[in-house]
Amino acid sequence: MENIILKEESYKIVGACMEVHTQLGMGFKEVVYKDALEIEFKKIEIPFKREQQYKIEYKGIILAHKYYADFIVYDSIILEVKSSTFIVNSFVAQTINYLKASGLKLGIIANFGEKSFVSKRVVF
Repeated sequence: MENIILKEESYKIVGACMEVHTQLGMGFKEVVYKDALEIEFKKIEIPFKREQQYKIEYKGIILAHKYYADFIVYDSIILEVKSSTFIVNSFVAQTINYLKASGLKLGIIANFGEKSFVSKRVVF
């Protein structure tokens, strides 16, 4: 049987996202869903950091531009919030880059732009 990393934590995060989607529906900008997720995470006591900054190093030099992951949840999962018609490959690539920069292994893409809530796990 396949070992799913951070299964319980992922389940709780996706549940919180589903609750936000149930309450707000589709069509808002990403920032609205992020604000609602903050409230939901606090309500159900899920630890998180919003807009976590990561420095990018190139040949030993820290680059001027930084990455900002939408959320770091449970200090171990990157949560990327999207409001798009569907999850595209560039969202996956972006999440992989955040995982590289952070040293974390699991990302979740949460898409609030569809009629039903959709998420995708990204393991790196």
